[in-house]
Amino acid sequence: MRPYFTTFYITEIVVGAEGQVTDHLHPEWANLRIISGALPVSEIRGAAPFGGVTGIVTGPTSTAVRFTTGTSRIWGIGLLPLGWAKFVAAPANAYADRLCDSAAEPAFAPLRPLVDTLFGPEPDEAAELERITRHFESLAARPLPEEARIRTVHHVLVDPDVASVADMAERASLPTHTLERVCRRYFGFPPSLLLRRQRFMRSLSQYMLDPSLKWIGAIDSHYHDQAQFVREFHRFMGMSPSAYAALPHPVLAGVMRARMVAAGAPVQALHDPSRD
Repeated sequence: MRPYFTTFYITEIVVGAEGQVTDHLHPEWANLRIISGALPVSEIRGAAPFGGVTGIVTGPTSTAVRFTTGTSRIWGIGLLPLGWAKFVAAPANAYADRLCDSAAEPAFAPLRPLVDTLFGPEPDEAAELERITRHFESLAARPLPEEARIRTVHHVLVDPDVASVADMAERASLPTHTLERVCRRYFGFPPSLLLRRQRFMRSLSQYMLDPSLKWIGAIDSHYHDQAQFVREFHRFMGMSPSAYAALPHPVLAGVMRARMVAAGAPVQALHDPSRD
């Protein structure tokens, strides 16, 4: 099951009776989040606020998702591109930069039984994890005609030395038009945008893990200059680096550190699909 997922992870948020926290999800791969307790309200650029559902599917994203929530338990299932191909019968680009109710979209029908039955009368992390694992094992027989190609493209994408679409196509041994099709269908975006997202997330992750670097010390070597990075920050996060740095990160700062220890990468976009 490992090649299909980034992680199965639980986030427990506890605030006062009337309290709420707000944070920003970074650009990432697709996710199913199943919530018990306060239901979050999420906002993605260009769309109305989204909330009031217990099962949220977020397609692959190229922009931040701002969310506000109260006391809750949230199970997250991070779907790698291969996992999207395996468990969702729809092109990833049809759901890119979208938030969806898992109960309302036919493409997510296989996920509904898990959303409906995950939580018991009392919190039980081990039992919940077992239900998640068994549910996806029951769906895993679906064939993947392009599995080898998806694996190859993803392996090339996460290589920090790959800086252009031409490099990516050569390393994947694919014609550019085939690479474009595979990326849109299974990864959600064209290869040029995927490479830009990787470069940006490498920079943002460096800063989040060690703010003492300042932005200038965290910027990826493939950026031409700081001005280019600032433009990209606006593109992917919808704000300036200084505005983002000034915000509290009550959820994501801890999640990134824990994810680095557990999965070897602080964010989903940088997850190595070949990691044991």
